[in-house]
Amino acid sequence: MANTLVQDLIESGIHFGQRSSGWNPKMGPFIYGKRNGIHIIDIKETVKGLLLARKLIQNVVAGGKDVCFVGTKRQAKEVIVQRVADVEMHYVTERWLGGTLTNFRTIRSRLSRLEELEAIQEADNFESYSKKMESQLRREMKKIARNLGGVRKMSKLPGVIVAIDVKRETTALREARKLGIPTICLIDTDGDPDMADIAIPGNDDSMRSIDVIVRELCKAIADGKQSRVVNTKDKEEGSSDGAQKRSRRAQYSATEAPAAPAAVNDAAPAAPAPAES
Repeated sequence: MANTLVQDLIESGIHFGQRSSGWNPKMGPFIYGKRNGIHIIDIKETVKGLLLARKLIQNVVAGGKDVCFVGTKRQAKEVIVQRVADVEMHYVTERWLGGTLTNFRTIRSRLSRLEELEAIQEADNFESYSKKMESQLRREMKKIARNLGGVRKMSKLPGVIVAIDVKRETTALREARKLGIPTICLIDTDGDPDMADIAIPGNDDSMRSIDVIVRELCKAIADGKQSRVVNTKDKEEGSSDGAQKRSRRAQYSATEAPAAPAAVNDAAPAAPAPAES
């Protein structure tokens, strides 16, 4: 499996970085060398970061939390929509709205508004409104669906944020850090690894390399969901067994309870009479 993964990463061109003139010195530990003015990323560091990210995601999903993918660049949109939708997780592929995490209550209110507009459309297709109002409502519904369609089923804050290209998703990463949400980032040689809790060094401009990374992370999500189901079944079985077991005290009925000792009614002995003088 490891050899197949390394081969897929190399074939996708994930080891090709940016031009050496625009590199970030903080990415030095992840760079293998330089060729024709282009940095070459150490594939060992890529595999190391990917395995750490898979382990984190699997544990988070198994614990009952979700994962949100953020990739607004053109190369990542199609890949994220296709891969992440298969594992029923959340994603943002259009502009990241400021406050999506830190002001989550407002985001939920906008999603409620989207559901309201969709209900109106299903009821009478906006026929009860004027042409001008219909146009405004349709435009509002389209805008909300475009920006928030990928997170409409996200009822709580995610357990992990996965970002493609830290330079482009700075706002999302800052919100996640403010709320203490772990971040996993695919970082090119011009990015800042300090923005991510787990850095996966690699080419973030190649659609094939992004596809390999997202594919592996989605596999970890699927494994985490299976563990979540197993843990839920174990808890249900444990609770049913606990309900069947009764304490030893509860096994005795009220009639079988031992009788209380009879009360002592004998009067206390009288004090001796004082001697006559």
